[in-house]
Amino acid sequence: MAAELKRDLGAWAAASIVVGTVIGSGIFLVPHDMVARVGTPGMVFVVWIFGGLLSLAGSLSYAELAAAIPEAGGEYAYLREAYGPIWAFLYSWTQMFVAKSGSIATLATGFLIYLTNFFPGLDTVFYRIPLPLGPGGGPLEFRYGQIGAMALILALAWLNYYGVKLGGEVQVTVTVVKVALIAGIIVVGLGFGSPHAAGQAPLAAAGTAGFFAALAAALWAYDGWNNVVMVASEVKEPQRNLPRALVLGTAGVIGIYLLANAAYFHVLTAAEVAANPRVAGEMMRRVLGSGGAAAVSVAAMISIFAALNGSILTGSRVPYAAARDGYFFRAVAHVNPRYHTPGVSILALSIWSALLVLSGGYRQLFTLLIFPSWILYGMTTMAVLVLRRKKPDLPRPYKTVGYPIIPIVFVLVACAFIVSTLWDSPRESLMGIALIVLGLPFYSYWNRRKKKST
Repeated sequence: MAAELKRDLGAWAAASIVVGTVIGSGIFLVPHDMVARVGTPGMVFVVWIFGGLLSLAGSLSYAELAAAIPEAGGEYAYLREAYGPIWAFLYSWTQMFVAKSGSIATLATGFLIYLTNFFPGLDTVFYRIPLPLGPGGGPLEFRYGQIGAMALILALAWLNYYGVKLGGEVQVTVTVVKVALIAGIIVVGLGFGSPHAAGQAPLAAAGTAGFFAALAAALWAYDGWNNVVMVASEVKEPQRNLPRALVLGTAGVIGIYLLANAAYFHVLTAAEVAANPRVAGEMMRRVLGSGGAAAVSVAAMISIFAALNGSILTGSRVPYAAARDGYFFRAVAHVNPRYHTPGVSILALSIWSALLVLSGGYRQLFTLLIFPSWILYGMTTMAVLVLRRKKPDLPRPYKTVGYPIIPIVFVLVACAFIVSTLWDSPRESLMGIALIVLGLPFYSYWNRRKKKST
């Protein structure tokens, strides 16, 4: 008898996957990009709130799908039921080769940005390819830090290979530690930091393009609220624990992000935030000196470590689900009989993610992955409406609050965001689309092979 995945993740593990995977490098880095785009702290808070409410609307919608269809792969199963196998496959293809792998690569890159505070030599270029393959069409440069990022990804893949319960326990522990550390940063900034001088002029006018560019950065920081549904088949009492984890976890992250930004802008002016990519580090340096900046680097690395672990734990279940249905390499559907994990899928996702670390810088990576991700987020949220009509008798232990307004608003904003990102970052967006389309001939191949075997 073939080994199966086990329901070893409890309520705390499910919640820590949401919080721990969402809060990664973004809160420490993206306020720099955001204020440069919208010009004022007030507009930065508008973008954070808007992106948070949008993510919460997605969580409310996903909660219905997760409770009704608690299967491995999350969105893969929802898209399959709503639109058919081709869209489910394209989702799994995108997660494997663009979105989830790109997210893992981006997090690992962010980890090394902070590690260079302690080891500056990691930022040294050791090889350069003089072709327009790098960020912004420049030469592709390889740094020692990228090798370290790749090693970190593979180390966490090894850990998750040995059981979802072990991965879940690590996730709970590291998430608790990082939330405590971020709370300390907030207390230092708001309680001990000297407020900057009032009356600073805005850096730029917050036009529509600037707003959506800042929103892209905010949504990258919020990205991951959906990850827990990917391990739905391994969560205990999924009909209860999945909706709670999604909604309460996302709401908690919104609160943490707003307080952290309040601390940043209490101490630093908009111009200072725009001039410092490591915003939290600069704020802590201003209050506590070099020791404070070093503490932020440690907190950021712990935060990113938890997000990386959660991303590998959850993301590996998507190619596993596709392979189990016959739409990916058969070996990827293998479940280790001793550890009850999709070991081949974990290794495949992690190795590809490690290779993506070499593809570009932090901002280019998050723009590349956030664009195709939101195409599929919008389609998945629309699946709530589709399945209400297509499968009205499907048991729904939880129903979306505010239906149908909440899902419709989410989809409309997702469409506007997709168009704006395509306009603002056409190179990275078109690369994301091309990688999705590249999956079509592979779908045809696996679909023909599946039909022959039945």
